[in-house]
Amino acid sequence: MTEPPLTEAEIVEAERELGVSLPGEYRAYLREVSAGGALLRLERTGRGWWWAGNNEGRRELLAIPFPHPDSYAEADHELMAREPQADAFEDDAAYREARCAWDDEADRFEDLKTAGAVVIQEHGCGFSTLLALTGSLAGTVWWDGRATCDRIVPLSLDHVGGARPIRFGEWLDLGSWALLPPGWGPSLPSSPVVHR
Repeated sequence: MTEPPLTEAEIVEAERELGVSLPGEYRAYLREVSAGGALLRLERTGRGWWWAGNNEGRRELLAIPFPHPDSYAEADHELMAREPQADAFEDDAAYREARCAWDDEADRFEDLKTAGAVVIQEHGCGFSTLLALTGSLAGTVWWDGRATCDRIVPLSLDHVGGARPIRFGEWLDLGSWALLPPGWGPSLPSSPVVHR
């Protein structure tokens, strides 16, 4: 069953509470089509407006601009180069302490990779489709493939020509699987296309 659309008043309330202006095409979908449908539902919860299936602990990251993956590639490599190795420490306690501190830093860094975005579809096996809500990439749709290759990639109509991230309105008619870079396609049936 498709959830009914949200009213303009509900959308305004959600935006005010979340501290973001929702991208126009997504806002129109919420108002004219559904609060969820084939997407994860934007709903009023006991703690306020939030998306079903998304970690509510990420609220503080929503207003931070969604970063292009190229913007943190160097920092990612630098972090990995600093990963503590047990043989570099004189005792297990010192290694465990260093490892714990590094794990905390790495977890925070991973969280920042999807700051300003929410999961709008889950695809299983740790894969999901992200909608950027803030920053210069607001309104674009991305594939979170970190479960297998540690990468977030744009969903695009032209991966050979620069991979311009597709906008939410374009994505609605195509779905995520059709917009992945070459070599990403599943051998399973594609995820449902969201028709307007």
